[in-house]
Amino acid sequence: MGRAFVYVILGGGVAAGYAALEFSRRGISRGELCIISEEPVAPYERPALSKGFLLPEAPARLPSFHTCVGANEERLTPKWYKEHGIELVLGTRVKSADVKRKTLLTATGETISYKILIIATGARALKLEEFGVNGLDAENICYLRDLADATRLVGVMQSCAEKNAVVIGGGYIGMECAASLVINKINVTMVFPEAHCMARLFTPKISSYYEDFYKSKGVKFIKGTVLSSFENDSSGKVSIVPLHNATFLEGIIACVNSRLETGGEM
Repeated sequence: MGRAFVYVILGGGVAAGYAALEFSRRGISRGELCIISEEPVAPYERPALSKGFLLPEAPARLPSFHTCVGANEERLTPKWYKEHGIELVLGTRVKSADVKRKTLLTATGETISYKILIIATGARALKLEEFGVNGLDAENICYLRDLADATRLVGVMQSCAEKNAVVIGGGYIGMECAASLVINKINVTMVFPEAHCMARLFTPKISSYYEDFYKSKGVKFIKGTVLSSFENDSSGKVSIVPLHNATFLEGIIACVNSRLETGGEM
């Protein structure tokens, strides 16, 4: 027999943490609520991953950005969940759900039953191979979506000081990664298909203001094009980033800010 709960939150992202806080305020009994997450840590605030986490000095680390610090509430650390009788099932992926029987089957073969299921699986980063881009097996191609991604990016940055980075994408995450890379003394070129950074949110005038500020810090912009592939050196690391406009960039780090699709935080 597997475990049974009244409420199960499927997904361990920000929504799960804030939901847990609300459940505790409404007085659930111990053992009624369970959170299942593929990540090995309790829910945390993701914005920190492209901000304080990447700083070279005094970087942010858990538990400093566990939920619900984003709303100036107490940090929901693993100790908090234990004290409130909320079970965390971490490092666990759910393979299937039987909504008629109200059961979930995990990748390890455990069956978890529930009365009410809350699906909060969030989103995942789209990988470049899904767009037909070649040469993606290099160890210095980094995405940024979860704690493991951020930890990997920090490791690559620390091993590549005074080198070059190519940031793919001109949205929030791309801009914040570029700023962190510069702070880490890495030369940055940003590549995105739009005419301006943050094109979906900013007017051209506001975008130009931010671009001018970034340029004053040494960031280069290549706009109106996308990458076509990656070229790796003999050690298996990215060395050249060819673009569709025939430009070739030297890239010791390739940091990818791709769009998201739902379903990746089980």
